[in-house]
Amino acid sequence: MYNSIMFINERQPPTDWGELTRLTQGQSIVIERVRLADRDIAIEGNFEPPQLARLSLEDQIFIVAFVRSHGSIKEMEQVFGVSYPTIKSRLTRIADSLEFVETNPTPSRAEILDRLQHGEIRASDAIQELERLK
Repeated sequence: MYNSIMFINERQPPTDWGELTRLTQGQSIVIERVRLADRDIAIEGNFEPPQLARLSLEDQIFIVAFVRSHGSIKEMEQVFGVSYPTIKSRLTRIADSLEFVETNPTPSRAEILDRLQHGEIRASDAIQELERLK
């Protein structure tokens, strides 16, 4: 239920992400409550939407089309009716606005020592990892 959410000038809450994006008109938003759709569990706090959700609706549609075309710029040219340089320029602009997410971050000294203490790595491996941090 959306009882505790107030929408100014709206009778019903937005039903999809696109509508919410349109309503916020690119302004930053903070999500304060998340409810699991099939369960009576709600989580409250201050959550930022994921990077892709912070893009404009037009850029979100562009990225979906890019993924659906398996990254084919030639197909994107046909879908959007624009030239190769236009597609590349837009991809570059969107990519520059996104923060790279490290998928294999370097562990901290404390993390290495914690893994050693819990027997997850040998002392020699811990020494090698600690030396790489220098």
